[in-house]
Amino acid sequence: MKKVTVAHGDGIGPEIMDATLRIIKASGANVEFDEIKIGEKVYLDGNTSGITTEAWNSIRENKVFLKAPITTPQGGGYKSLNVTMRKSLGLYSNVRPCVSLHPFVQTKHPKMDVVIVRENEEDLYAGIEHQQTDDVVQCLKLISRPGSEKIIRYAFEYARHYGRKKVTCFSKDNIMKQTDGLFHKVFDEVAKEYSDIENEHWIVDIGAAKLADTPEAFDVIVMQNLYGDILSDVAAQITGSVGLAGSSNIGETSAMFEAIHGSAPDIAGKNIANPSGLLRGAILMLNHIGEGEAASKIEKAWFKTIEDGTHTPDIYREGSSTKKVGTKEFADAVIANLGQAPKTLIVSNTGGKGAFKLPKLKQRPLAKKVLVGVDVFVDDTDKDPEEVAKRLKAIEANDLELLMITNRGVKVWPNGFDETYCTNHWRCRFMPKDNSAIGKADILAVLTNALKVNVDVIKTENLYEFDGKTGYSLGQGQ
Repeated sequence: MKKVTVAHGDGIGPEIMDATLRIIKASGANVEFDEIKIGEKVYLDGNTSGITTEAWNSIRENKVFLKAPITTPQGGGYKSLNVTMRKSLGLYSNVRPCVSLHPFVQTKHPKMDVVIVRENEEDLYAGIEHQQTDDVVQCLKLISRPGSEKIIRYAFEYARHYGRKKVTCFSKDNIMKQTDGLFHKVFDEVAKEYSDIENEHWIVDIGAAKLADTPEAFDVIVMQNLYGDILSDVAAQITGSVGLAGSSNIGETSAMFEAIHGSAPDIAGKNIANPSGLLRGAILMLNHIGEGEAASKIEKAWFKTIEDGTHTPDIYREGSSTKKVGTKEFADAVIANLGQAPKTLIVSNTGGKGAFKLPKLKQRPLAKKVLVGVDVFVDDTDKDPEEVAKRLKAIEANDLELLMITNRGVKVWPNGFDETYCTNHWRCRFMPKDNSAIGKADILAVLTNALKVNVDVIKTENLYEFDGKTGYSLGQGQ
């Protein structure tokens, strides 16, 4: 028997978890539950992470976690427990199936059946931020080749495992040529290994517009963390309701399953919350642990309940729904329908297939890395690029000369435009006159000169070439 860690959470969490567990037990699934406490009470007891050591031990031992929504207290430096769990447990893949329940749940997209596969650990969600000047803060966008390959390969393996026909990549590599460019490049490389699955790439903004307008054009979509976070919510909402969606967070050894909505404390304890999102997460969980028969049985019963018009208040519509019920009564209806099948809604083909494992990443030979320059970031309140350039040319050292200055990414020296608005945050690029390789001692000489003349250096970024290919971006307008 498989042991699963469960947390009832906060707000409506206990109600929808009780409903979900009753349905799982009634299905005959071969699982038992190990309950832990996480969330608001744990936070307020003085634990800023919202989880105790004992709870961590249960999750790490059982390796499967079904979680109800929790409340993170405002202020006080409390960290997001979801983000902590995803990173601590290496849950690199967030999978969210988004299927319309037309005509029983109102939607403008009756044919929608899209799976969003979202990278879960890096991108801007690494949370590395700094205030560098009085005007400017930065957030580092980190994209790694291994992280990209793992999530992209997961998307293709998911498509193959569950009989999907196409994988689409969304990125913004027309602008972010290094970070999003790497993600797109890895997508193209991995796609060549899956000749049985169609592949395509969309720029994320027009792809998002197409998803919102014609979601039936897509099947599986793989994205980086931020895009995936936003567009998985969009996709869930246009199926009919974010409240109906569940998701899985998959790592190499552990997995977490949840509803995607919040704890909704305003309706807690009123027996009106819809448990469908968490129930969907539980169905994904049962498939993951090899309880596909129970998963399919529950999904059919849930669809049958939706088809019957037995609806909680969030999806109840006068004239099309037949019965408005509470959380407990909805669970009772699903249990009563176990063993029955819907007539219209199509049950997914995931039953009995279980989890799948990705092939191990292959170690690539290291590229030849050559230092060719440095970007020196400077805090200077002078708004005249020419005056800033004079001060920066004064710190040139050895063979390194000032080549370019940008402000917020736009080239403002040499030959900048008067119309360009400048803050006090300047990127000053130093490169050798003859384009030869340099050493870190050359960079140190520039920084030493900056110290001597009181130039306020706030950050440096070394500029490299990898196997002769440029590893840094040009300035806009350069």
